[in-house]
Amino acid sequence: MSTLLEKQIEINRIVTTSVDQARAIEDPARAKVLEILYRKSYSAEQITNELKKSGYKKALTTIRHHLDILKEAGLIEIVKIQESRGAITKYYGTSTKLLGYNAPEDFDAKYSSVIKNTSKKLEDIFKTLAPKAAPKTKKQKLDPAYSQYVLLEIMNRAMTKVMENTFGQTKKTKKN
Repeated sequence: MSTLLEKQIEINRIVTTSVDQARAIEDPARAKVLEILYRKSYSAEQITNELKKSGYKKALTTIRHHLDILKEAGLIEIVKIQESRGAITKYYGTSTKLLGYNAPEDFDAKYSSVIKNTSKKLEDIFKTLAPKAAPKTKKQKLDPAYSQYVLLEIMNRAMTKVMENTFGQTKKTKKN
């Protein structure tokens, strides 16, 4: 038997999510709910109306089911409860920003040099952070995957703060 193709695969990105979160956002309507709740809080009825504007025609009971799945996965939470005329209305919000996108075919060619140069600088920073992500005591079992997760969470939260301050300000400035 002869080999017709062999390619070395280099790991160049990591997706951090739990299985529950991945299952929760596998449904396009639930992914859209996360987008809708970004920086806003809505009731189930308001979410249903917003989804309809985006082409998702779902019953309110279906939306409530989707909200339960997202809540159980830790992607959304109840941020306000209001009582009006004896009825209770729950409002949902999220602390998760879902970056859904389709990268252009020329992405690697277009951004390879900036990614390579910037990645090297960030690698040096993460090398100093890596030991801090490891378990603190000898009694704790060394779990490389958990240490990697901690390091990624440090990076993710720092990057989120920078993106929110940089790109969030751009949106606010454009509105004014």
